[in-house]
Amino acid sequence: MSFAVMQPYLFPYLGYYQLVHAANKFVFYDDVTFIKGGYINRNNILANGKAQRFTVPVPGMSSNTLINELSFDNNVKKILKTIEQSYKKSPNFANVFPLIESVLCDDNRSVEYICAKSISLVFDYLSIAKDFCFSSALEYNRDLSAADKLISMAGVLKLNCYINSPGGKSLYNKDYFSNKGVDLFFIEMEYYEYKQNSDRFIPHLSMIDILMHNSKADVIDMLTKYKLV
Repeated sequence: MSFAVMQPYLFPYLGYYQLVHAANKFVFYDDVTFIKGGYINRNNILANGKAQRFTVPVPGMSSNTLINELSFDNNVKKILKTIEQSYKKSPNFANVFPLIESVLCDDNRSVEYICAKSISLVFDYLSIAKDFCFSSALEYNRDLSAADKLISMAGVLKLNCYINSPGGKSLYNKDYFSNKGVDLFFIEMEYYEYKQNSDRFIPHLSMIDILMHNSKADVIDMLTKYKLV
């Protein structure tokens, strides 16, 4: 049985959802510091044939504040209007836009909750059951190094296989994890492409773009386009 851990992002790109799909248990890393300039509160959609950034403001955000100590701003009307104008002619707009609205307009404005909902609700939409939790709810040792925190989580969860994003290759050593009784794998995306409202394919946009342009069956197929190394 495997698990994966990642900071909660807002409607991230396909690779994040593939990581969730690959793991039996997915942990939203919400008790670590907020990353300014990262993808916790922003991503890219397709507008007028080009990638366009959308950002939900987080008042008081700083690199010294934990993710679960912050909340999103209430004003998301402009963002929703931009998404609506960009995708209103897309084949799945009628089904997908209400999902996006339910996430961005949720009364619970906490960053970790809304970001987590933008992940879990997509799997609900696809009728794929997943097991989620927040790191803040786990009794792991928070005083350890980055690698040992993950190994501590493995012990708490009683799981012996950890899957990490490709960026972890420069941080984590397979032998080190193995010596602690945990198998370490990295997920690698395979090539994918789909029809967009654009002259050329623009990859790695928010999952919003994939949902708008693809059937549920095609999205599920894209979720499997990876390998573990």
